[in-house]
Amino acid sequence: MPRQEKKKRVESRKGLRGAGTMDKEISHLNNYIGYLREIKKFSANTLKAYTIDIRQFHAYFSEQRLPVSKNNIRDFIAHLYMKSKNKATVARKIYAVKSYYGYLVKTGIQPHNPFDGIGTPKLDKKIPQILTENEMQQFLDALPAETFLQLRNKALFEFLYATGLRISELTGLQADDIHFAERLVRVMGKGKKERIVPFHEQAAAVMTQYIERRRTEFSGQGERIFVNSRGGPLSQRSVERILKQVYHDLTHSGKQVHPHLLRHSFATHLLQRGANLRIIQELLGHANLATTEKYTTLNFSDLQNTYRKFHPRKQS
Repeated sequence: MPRQEKKKRVESRKGLRGAGTMDKEISHLNNYIGYLREIKKFSANTLKAYTIDIRQFHAYFSEQRLPVSKNNIRDFIAHLYMKSKNKATVARKIYAVKSYYGYLVKTGIQPHNPFDGIGTPKLDKKIPQILTENEMQQFLDALPAETFLQLRNKALFEFLYATGLRISELTGLQADDIHFAERLVRVMGKGKKERIVPFHEQAAAVMTQYIERRRTEFSGQGERIFVNSRGGPLSQRSVERILKQVYHDLTHSGKQVHPHLLRHSFATHLLQRGANLRIIQELLGHANLATTEKYTTLNFSDLQNTYRKFHPRKQS
């Protein structure tokens, strides 16, 4: 966008609310985001999403020249549904702005929260999709490791399934986080909470090979373990893209894959083999056991096998 046009838009918005009002909104938002970062320890991705959500809220009421009232908030929520059919996205936006006003009340800036009495959409409880043990084994065994990038990909996905890490945790790993003698990795999870996760021999072997190759290819280029083709930090989006491409190339499957699918598979496979739910909670870094309990839902294969085995009218 040309600089002059961008300037006009900013001046236009100031004209609607006044420069002082807009400056206060910016100041309050910056303070709130700083609070979430320093006190609540929110991740960079969450902070970015909340900032966008709150700015969108301000822009809507500014452009419509509306006061922030319950009826107008309900119209705003209807507007969100018109723009996005995703309930989870709308729920996050509502929660972000509601929490922001809660902060303003708590700090004495606002006398009351206009979102009081306005609920967030109830989300459908979906069973996490997974790869079966056989699908996972076939995929990992089929990964080539000849070139540097192939070896990196093999180490990436082998370690992701071995540990069940979040993608942000995986891409943020540094050399001194991994202790190969004990086969343990130190992870900085959500809310800046540290946990220790073990990994198996096979993952250790691939990771050792990759790290040695990485040092040869990109010596002295940062501490991040997983790097891109230029030696810079590997982004979360790149991991998502690489997984989709590599999985489809190797399996020719139409299955929709994403990094969190490997985390879901890690948890479900441990549970199916008898692992304690509280232990899985610790490994995944879940603050609440209820978050982990979604993995206790039997998958469709389990349901079919049980049905065929025990239903009195089944064909022998």
